[in-house]
Amino acid sequence: MMQSLAYHVSVLRKDFSNYCGEKLEEMGLTPGLLYFVTYVARHPGCSPKELAQTLKMDNGHTARSITKLAEGGFLVQEPNPRDKRAHVLRLTPKGETAARESRELFYRWDQEVTAVLTPEQREQLMSLMAALSASRGGGGLTIPGEGKESQA
Repeated sequence: MMQSLAYHVSVLRKDFSNYCGEKLEEMGLTPGLLYFVTYVARHPGCSPKELAQTLKMDNGHTARSITKLAEGGFLVQEPNPRDKRAHVLRLTPKGETAARESRELFYRWDQEVTAVLTPEQREQLMSLMAALSASRGGGGLTIPGEGKESQA
């Protein structure tokens, strides 16, 4: 009997969380905060509003996450030079290191999980997953990994 897509996604999500958990903990991050760091790394100077919209998070959750990341030394909020009432977000050197190490971690996990596939199967899987993500409103956050793009 074939399992549902939800089952397979759940298994892979749990495996990914377990794979990344220890390394993220060493960095002082959680999987949820990592996506904020990754987005700011790719879009330095973005606004908290842009960050919330892209990650599909409410403004309150985004504000709390930004505060945690700032207190942890991963990012800073600076006045927006074009609008003094607003802020822009930038990673600190610690945040840049975390973003780089997480990209490497994502890439290694992708390679391990897809090692059982041929290159053609991997390409087809990534294309199908991208289509499914886009159909559900995803696709706004791209995680680079050593020259290969992986959707997160």
